[in-house]
Amino acid sequence: MAPGDILSASSGVLPPIPDNLTIPQFQLDHTEPTRPHRDAGIPYLVDDATGKGIGFAEARERTQALANAFSSLYKIGNDDVVLIFSRNHVDYPFALWAVHRLGGVISPANPDYSRGELEFQLRATKASLIITYPDALDTATAAAKAYGLPLDRIVVFSVAGMSTGNFVTIDTLVKRGSGLKKAPEFKLKPGEAKTKVALLSFSSGTTGTPKAVAIPHFAVIANILQLAAHSKINTNYVDWKDQRYRPGDRALAVLPFYHIYGLVVNLHFLLYCGMSIVVVPKFHFEAMLKSIVRHRITHLMLVPPQAVLLCKHPVVKNYDLSGVRYIMIGAAPLSDEVNQQMFALFPDAQIGQGYGMTETSTVISIWPIESKRGISGSAGQLIPGVVARILKPDGTLGKVGEVGEVTFKAPSNALRYYNNEKATKETFIDGWVRTGDEGTITADGLLYITDRIKEIMKVRGFQVAPAELEGALLDHADVSDACVVGIPDDYSGEVPLAFIVLSADAAARVASDLNRLEPIRAGIIKHIADQKIAYKHLAGGVEFVESIPKTPSGKLLRRFLRDKAKEIKRPAKAKL
Repeated sequence: MAPGDILSASSGVLPPIPDNLTIPQFQLDHTEPTRPHRDAGIPYLVDDATGKGIGFAEARERTQALANAFSSLYKIGNDDVVLIFSRNHVDYPFALWAVHRLGGVISPANPDYSRGELEFQLRATKASLIITYPDALDTATAAAKAYGLPLDRIVVFSVAGMSTGNFVTIDTLVKRGSGLKKAPEFKLKPGEAKTKVALLSFSSGTTGTPKAVAIPHFAVIANILQLAAHSKINTNYVDWKDQRYRPGDRALAVLPFYHIYGLVVNLHFLLYCGMSIVVVPKFHFEAMLKSIVRHRITHLMLVPPQAVLLCKHPVVKNYDLSGVRYIMIGAAPLSDEVNQQMFALFPDAQIGQGYGMTETSTVISIWPIESKRGISGSAGQLIPGVVARILKPDGTLGKVGEVGEVTFKAPSNALRYYNNEKATKETFIDGWVRTGDEGTITADGLLYITDRIKEIMKVRGFQVAPAELEGALLDHADVSDACVVGIPDDYSGEVPLAFIVLSADAAARVASDLNRLEPIRAGIIKHIADQKIAYKHLAGGVEFVESIPKTPSGKLLRRFLRDKAKEIKRPAKAKL
């Protein structure tokens, strides 16, 4: 490659990152110089529905009790994978840390997955235990049966008013584990945290179907300390009232913990800051407003669709949100229009955007700590420890201000895609992560993401792989060929649109009677809805074409249909 600019962060100095600790040892046992002091009266976690707080001492006790039970009753040990198929729950982090105490690996899964989607993740990770939410039990048991996992290897979080059937609950395991002999704790030697896998979090990467991202303990710890350094945690850099993160502040955890943004930033980082996390099982817009008021929430971690609702939904005027003093928006770009509306709605709050990926576990950039407001369109400033470069289409490295694919090297980078050498070689290259996103970095060190090179769509902040939907579409009898692209959507950012070539039989039926076309369209949409989680549904609709453009080697020329899709605008349908 020709010489170009390699850009480092300028927002602070990264402290030493311990390389011999697991995540729970860092969170619960380790004394870090930059960690703010948490007064005993500041709850660690708060249950949204009941307001019941869990203190730091109880958090440690529940984690150890669960570790004892997992070890004694389920023989969870080094490298065993436990899949958490659940909504947010106050015991979610304790279950996660308990498995880590034993050397095990956690794979978080979306509790709204279909049976087939969950079975895919079970097989990909070779999970030996499922921890689930009560309302996901039917799917969990169906997937476990299909996978061949005995049903006594399913454990359920305890939720008031929800049946757990005959399954063992986390509360039961805490009680049993409290009376068991302390399980031997998994210990790491110096340097081993860099390679010891903690999480198998799923991402679609730049192309293809979902893949398990192998994230080591060191990466999560590093990202916490990177954010702490950027944010000047535990220093009096401005007056107390203007400091971005303060012990005793309260954050709402409405982002799902199965998503890397919710897990690392909303949960682990804010706990490190000495804040209380109010745990919300599932997002519902007006319920979120009520929770902000009821719990005196100061900090919100959001995705763009939630910001859109805050700006546009008429019910917002019924709630006093003046206590909110910080809002971070990530997972997908936010339009300038909505950004400006957010500034007007929360005139006293610090508001800005960040950028990150599962493959970089998590944050790469966030708006400068010196600025109350992030610049519209900017993903912020590279955080300490991050090095970036711009890869131009001709293979050369770009200079400051030039546009190309953004690649990063950071201590928080994941190791690889689990059991997927081909995809690993495409994305993880000599310590760098290729993002598949086109962008530029300005002379003042701000990152701008200008377009998406990769095929993956971002729907409400969730990744959707076109190849996954295309594979499902080709299973439909009326489909001969298919190509899925994203279509702009005011609420979701983009939604999937399918271009379909009818099978010969379906085409003949339509030729004889044009009235048969709409039932075929509806049947194709239902086919995906029956198999896939809601954000993967064909909300952009189905367009019929005579052929799908391809290269001579048969590769889809997706960019042609993507350009065509940009001309198709569906009205946004915001769901509460």
